[in-house]
Amino acid sequence: MELEELTDPDLVSKTLAGDDQAFATLVTRHQRITYNVCYRMLGDGYEAEDAAQEAFLRAFRYLDRYDPGRSFKTWLLSIASNHCIDRLRRRRMTKLPIEDLLPWHPALTSQSDGPESAAMKHERSDTFQAMLEELTPQYRAVLVFYYWYDMSCKEIAETLEIEEGTVKSRLHRARKKLAGQFVINDVPACTLALESV
Repeated sequence: MELEELTDPDLVSKTLAGDDQAFATLVTRHQRITYNVCYRMLGDGYEAEDAAQEAFLRAFRYLDRYDPGRSFKTWLLSIASNHCIDRLRRRRMTKLPIEDLLPWHPALTSQSDGPESAAMKHERSDTFQAMLEELTPQYRAVLVFYYWYDMSCKEIAETLEIEEGTVKSRLHRARKKLAGQFVINDVPACTLALESV
């Protein structure tokens, strides 16, 4: 059987038995999502690459601690997100454009491409960036997993190794913090019904 056809736990077993190609297969299989999570968390391509590589190095180093009854992807993303949170604690959050941060909210995107619309969009982006910098890395992490990867609160809890109730609380507080400060056409975004968990 080809390595690509094996399950993640089988590849882990082979790696622990000394097969380096098995771990290379795991890297190939999960490198894109790991990089994407790091990019969404850190907002910088080079730093995300470095963080993703570090996540794989840590996964390899602690592979004997992996529980085969748990999803390897979830375990790996847990390592990656915790590493990114550590990086974010050491620096101010990198700017992300508003279109990348809240694509789920229709009121934040404009159908018009005119100059007035572009100016308003730029102004909203600057305003929103100032609010983004006030979010803690923990709030940012739950937003990334919930909105970009469509993970359930249960999956996020498992990935971040926190209680499901904590995930819901962080999502609620992060959205409330953002919506309470962001105004669209003189109407607070919180009145535009950011959904609750």
